Amino acid sequence: MDPMTTRMQITIDCSAPTELAAFWATALHYDLAPPPPGFASWHGWYRSVGVPEEELAGQPDAPDRLVDPAGVGPRFWFQRVPEPKTVKNRLHIDLDVSGGRAEPLPQRRATVEAEVARLCAAGAEVVRSVDDAVSHFVVMHDPEGNEFCVS
Repeated sequence: MDPMTTRMQITIDCSAPTELAAFWATALHYDLAPPPPGFASWHGWYRSVGVPEEELAGQPDAPDRLVDPAGVGPRFWFQRVPEPKTVKNRLHIDLDVSGGRAEPLPQRRATVEAEVARLCAAGAEVVRSVDDAVSHFVVMHDPEGNEFCVS
């Protein structure tokens, strides 16, 4: 790794990490991350790094992390927190699916709408659509109400 490169992971606070990880794996075409080498389960790994049993109680022993199958994109971790989401995100994810302005607007619109339908079937909901002479994008909520855009 280049000494000037900083590794990163995107962490999303949530109440149901397993379910949200499954949604975002679908949305991003990512894989659910297997437990680290030497561990049969995520709970086993969490215990090894000192996570208290009461934090694991009632949570499925299932992946709460995502990896890009191509190894290019960032990792994601869905961290369980006790408090619910209460305000608009200050950071959100944009899913660029349409090919951008190099593609004709009607084609971009159709591509975006097909992706929106796929994500709604996976548990997202449409907040609003923006459609004008040069662009088309849709603002959505994931299953826990986090905002993201599809363009």
